[in-house]
Amino acid sequence: MDMAALLLLPIFVFIITSPCQSESDDTLTQAKPLYPGDTLVSRNGVFALGFFSPSNSNESLYLGIWYQYNGTRDVTVWVANRDNPVTTSAKLAITNDQQLALLSDSGRALWTTTTTAAAAATTTTGVVAVLLNSGNFVLRSANGGGTAIWWQSFDHPSATILPTMKVLLSYKGIVNTSIVACKSPGDMSPGDFSGSIDPSSNLQFFVWNSGRPYYRISFFDDVSVFSFGGGATSAVVHPSVINTGDEVYYTYNVNVSHHGSPLTRVLLKHDGSMSLLTRQNSNTTSSQWTPSFERPGPGCDLYASCGAFGYCDHTEAVPSCRCLDGFEPIDGLDISRGCRRNDALECGGGEDRFVTLPGMTVPDKFLQIGNTTLEQCAAECSANCSCTAYAYVNVSSAGALVDTSMRCLLWTGDLVDTGKASAASSGQNLYLRLARSHVQHKRISLKFLLPIIACLLLLASIAFFLTCKYRAGKRQKKKTERRKMLEYLRSTDEAGENLESPFISFEDIVAATDNFADSNELGKGGFGKVYKGVLQGTKEVAVKRLSKGSGQGTEEFRNEAVLIANLQHKNLVKLIGCCVHQDEKLLVYEYLPNKSLDYFIFDSARKHVLPWPIRCKIMQGIARGILYLHQDSRLTIIHRDLKASNVLLDKEMNPKISDFGMARIFSGNELEANTNRLVGTYGYMSPEYVMEGAFSVKSDTYSFGVLLLEMVSGLKISSPHRIEGFSNLIEYAWNLWRDGNIEDFVDSSLMESCSLDEVARCIHIGLLCVQNSPNCRPLMSEVVFMLENKTTALPSPKKPMCFACRDSQPEKAGDNKELSINGMSLTTLGGR
Repeated sequence: MDMAALLLLPIFVFIITSPCQSESDDTLTQAKPLYPGDTLVSRNGVFALGFFSPSNSNESLYLGIWYQYNGTRDVTVWVANRDNPVTTSAKLAITNDQQLALLSDSGRALWTTTTTAAAAATTTTGVVAVLLNSGNFVLRSANGGGTAIWWQSFDHPSATILPTMKVLLSYKGIVNTSIVACKSPGDMSPGDFSGSIDPSSNLQFFVWNSGRPYYRISFFDDVSVFSFGGGATSAVVHPSVINTGDEVYYTYNVNVSHHGSPLTRVLLKHDGSMSLLTRQNSNTTSSQWTPSFERPGPGCDLYASCGAFGYCDHTEAVPSCRCLDGFEPIDGLDISRGCRRNDALECGGGEDRFVTLPGMTVPDKFLQIGNTTLEQCAAECSANCSCTAYAYVNVSSAGALVDTSMRCLLWTGDLVDTGKASAASSGQNLYLRLARSHVQHKRISLKFLLPIIACLLLLASIAFFLTCKYRAGKRQKKKTERRKMLEYLRSTDEAGENLESPFISFEDIVAATDNFADSNELGKGGFGKVYKGVLQGTKEVAVKRLSKGSGQGTEEFRNEAVLIANLQHKNLVKLIGCCVHQDEKLLVYEYLPNKSLDYFIFDSARKHVLPWPIRCKIMQGIARGILYLHQDSRLTIIHRDLKASNVLLDKEMNPKISDFGMARIFSGNELEANTNRLVGTYGYMSPEYVMEGAFSVKSDTYSFGVLLLEMVSGLKISSPHRIEGFSNLIEYAWNLWRDGNIEDFVDSSLMESCSLDEVARCIHIGLLCVQNSPNCRPLMSEVVFMLENKTTALPSPKKPMCFACRDSQPEKAGDNKELSINGMSLTTLGGR
């Protein structure tokens, strides 16, 4: 052993034998303050505490707790100094009087705990602050013994409620504001929205907007709505509102299954909405937080949005306002102004009557009456002319919050914020006071209606019998037509076996398109005409009708009917069904209202509708659709006619690839094929396909590269006359990219919305896709990766071969190679 080793040996032995003096990463001690850049991490690795800036600008620092994802800050769940952000250097420390304090560099306290010093001074070992696995930051005795917690963050929530947190709603009858939303995602200071229990009772919860009711949750109707859960989440999230006498508080727990429990949080957002959000507790899963439930819901969920004596009908798909029985809208055009009585109350002498409205949510502003039966509650309201309604509520859902003897609720004056529950089991019977004349009129009407109803039932029975007989005959006819259609499609071994698309009768299609009315025509193509239709009165469809003189024939029809029926992907147009009836051959697709891609990118008046971010989304969607055809579907499919007119757009501008009449299926390990009959569109066809009739998945890659260059430039591949000095768009793109003049290539309508680095990358990828040799082109899986991972290095493209695009009619190309150019293929299945 040399001299240096001998000298270092005692030091090494001292280090490995000395006890560790540092605290664990979840603990703050008096000797070890926390500075910006430092974090405390809970032992389970789920939560972290430290300094952060919402905008990542470091101009305003907050001390907070957040969920972690892969070791980085995910979402913030608690903020200490909401009203006083740090603008200079600071530290979190335990002071000499055993308090937690956030101190500026000058020693000024920006935030401190509110525990009395005497409480903490009872310990002889001092105090430490620990970030627990629950996300609770506690100040407790340094020896950790007992339950001596002097202060905890769970007692001071910000805008987020975590599992096991006890959110104090009231103390000794004094209402406590439990949570306050932030002003904005970048401003942690208290905003306009807050949540607290009803000041007049502890039986409902309000979210307030600057002190005014925004929406209300009644514990009478169903305390479980306060969980903001539903569906599968309700099986793992269990809420409760607990009344201990002095305290009323809200809490919830999460089940732990053998798969582990999800991470959860209840959040009051800056816009006033309140949600339960969940994320799987795994570093291998997405960091996406999914809302399980959110209030306010759609429609009329806001407080009193239906006005006096109106109610929000939650039984509808989209809740809307209605008037209570015996009332009509004050303003026939705007029911939010409320409703008025059809007949004035008479009162006195028991002239009024009460009608039962089942499954209603309890209105606001009620008066509780104790120690009464249902009959006594009804008599109490009937004897008071000001009483407009009463309810004898089921208090089981409110648990310990309600004295079971206090079931009688009375309302005087207007009924506000009333609703009809989505499930009758979560509603109450509301007894509404109406004029006697109104109730008698309903009874008299019922007396005369009963015989009429009996006659109608008899007629309905006869009609039902005849309808069943007619439908049985119609079903038999449809079976016969379907059998004939399958026989027609079984021209190949594969067609009849793999056809999954439902048969649609010719009569239904005629009815849907109003007998193929000219007013429903969407467009024309090589296949024939396309019509808009409405199947079964509700479902909008596009009907593709093979014309007798069509340039495409029955082979393309069979190909498309069988192929698309087996494909299911969000970026492929969906085939709803098909029909063969005598000489008629029809394909029925989903209706896409925004027409095709070429409708926008090649039109100077409509280009601005597709700014750069939307075009990027469309590029990625097309690439994923082609990848599905090539690799992820049950069949390996070459589209062979990919172009802008064959990419349709739905209402959210998501792309859907269409027109599979020219597509080919590869079976087994087949990678390439040859043909003597070339199909497709000039400009989009790869060199090896045009010159040799060879096609493969790389043929579609070439077409995608052309489409990519078209979307960036707004120029057609088939319009070389628009590019002075260059034979076609590919040569133009290559020269500008090589010389670094990409600005000249970009569509002028994109300049304000695009990043030149992103544009250059897309041009680069497009040039890689249009390489001369198919071996030099990337697979679509590589294209998708390059488009979605913008920092990945790209290989350098070679100068591509440049074809002069043709606008002429099909011609011979080589010996015995027949060119069948699909220049007239269908461009649109969307609205015109």
